[in-house]
Amino acid sequence: MTDSALPINLGYWLLALSPIVLLLVLLAVLRWKAPEAGPAGMFLAAVVALVFFRTPFETLAVGVGKGVWDAVFILLVIWPALLLYRVGTAAGAFDALRRGLSRYSRNHVFLVLGFGWVFASFTQGIAGFGAPIAIVAPLLLAIGVRPLYAVAIPLIGHAWANMFGTLAVGWIATLQVVELDDELATALITAVLLAPVTLMAGVTIAWMAGKGRGVRIAWPLILIISALHAGLQFVIMYWEPLLSAFLASTVALVALYPLSRWSRYREPARDVGERPAMRDDAGEGDEEKSEPVMGLGWALLPYAVLTLVAVLTLAVPPVVNLLDQVEFGPPFPEAGTGFDVVNEGERPYSPIAPFTHPGFSLAVAVLVTWLVYRSRGFFARRRQREGRQPIWSSLATDATPASVAILSFLVLAAVMEHSGQTDVLAQGLEQVSPPLVYAFLANIIGLIGAFMTSSNTASNVLFAQLQQGVATGTGLSGNAVVAAQSAGGAIGNAVAPANIVLGTGTAGIVGQEGAVLRKTLPWTLAAAVVIGLLTLLFV
Repeated sequence: MTDSALPINLGYWLLALSPIVLLLVLLAVLRWKAPEAGPAGMFLAAVVALVFFRTPFETLAVGVGKGVWDAVFILLVIWPALLLYRVGTAAGAFDALRRGLSRYSRNHVFLVLGFGWVFASFTQGIAGFGAPIAIVAPLLLAIGVRPLYAVAIPLIGHAWANMFGTLAVGWIATLQVVELDDELATALITAVLLAPVTLMAGVTIAWMAGKGRGVRIAWPLILIISALHAGLQFVIMYWEPLLSAFLASTVALVALYPLSRWSRYREPARDVGERPAMRDDAGEGDEEKSEPVMGLGWALLPYAVLTLVAVLTLAVPPVVNLLDQVEFGPPFPEAGTGFDVVNEGERPYSPIAPFTHPGFSLAVAVLVTWLVYRSRGFFARRRQREGRQPIWSSLATDATPASVAILSFLVLAAVMEHSGQTDVLAQGLEQVSPPLVYAFLANIIGLIGAFMTSSNTASNVLFAQLQQGVATGTGLSGNAVVAAQSAGGAIGNAVAPANIVLGTGTAGIVGQEGAVLRKTLPWTLAAAVVIGLLTLLFV
């Protein structure tokens, strides 16, 4: 985006903020469903763009088109993730998973942290783009977590890994839009800012699993895992930032096995009177139920295939270089507004490399799982016990409203960007904030960007250059401010409506997005305050 003549004043700032406020009110206060709230916010953003931000219909059409294409990227994750869940349900895999895991640990606090925090972080390390929520939510349901918490927990649990997860695609994109005077220092500051985020995630999830008693049971696990997450990410940053989150989350995942052998976590959590996240019947009555149609190994098959394919296609350079040669994306022309906001033409725009896209790993896992489960007769045996479990009709029922919501959220974000509304929001904060206050609030801009786009990467592409410019003009450290932007974008994924919809779709609670937001928003705001305070140490 080039220099513009946007009016930066309170009136225009409030106009630019209005679509976001409307979304929050509709989802969190009035409890509208996401497929209803999303189009309302999208419509308001379009009206504000046309009426107040001098946006021609042609520019609006370009923004809508880009938003639709951005949504396709996410939909290529949610559809195969939903299908994987439906295949597993029809074959009885989740019954086997719950029963099999109870033989390693009957401690529900340990299991909730293991899946919702540790495995979600690992999945973010290799896949990202919402895959941790879509994959982990069904696993949490299988161990007795209530659907609402099955969505909220991985949203919180994976947030710390967003910046350097997916093999640091967010970091790579940041380096493309800003020229840092010290790249290593910026990466290290970002790692420091994210360190308390993983600790806060562990404590919060333990609280959800068992209130104060759950935290007391889990505190050694929380300290060990958060030290591995934060410590290894920081240390590996000196060697290779692109692998920092992936390797840190992998080591933490491996550490779960010896921890599960500790009697503290092998046996049921004692004297846990309050278990907000757990169903009343969670972990009870398994002995009376019939044996699952498959063993734990077969139940874990899709996740083993998913991990293998993701690592092969995303972490092996020769393979990645070969697969990345195939990509496609639509062309879009240059588009401007009456306030001289110019969005350059792109040919192609945001191309998708299908074989290194996270959806490809999911699709392969679905295909392999379906073929193996069918050849082993799991579908037939499950059908004899429980009746037919529809796959395709259930997939359409779950995915259609989720798709509508995601399309509207991403179109809203693109319309706000192309009309200049996102620039007004950021520059408005800059103009009214003294330097130290701006440094404290810098991560909020990143958070807003991720809320709008459901992407740490997109947030940094939108705002990192602006943040660096403000830092230069106010005498702040550009390295620290860009790091704060990145950390804010990471935690913003915990409240991003499109990410929430990914979870509600796979958890079977489409329409309860506002309830999930009410669970994740307080944690996100608390994390933003901590990041803001830490930022002041580096500016």
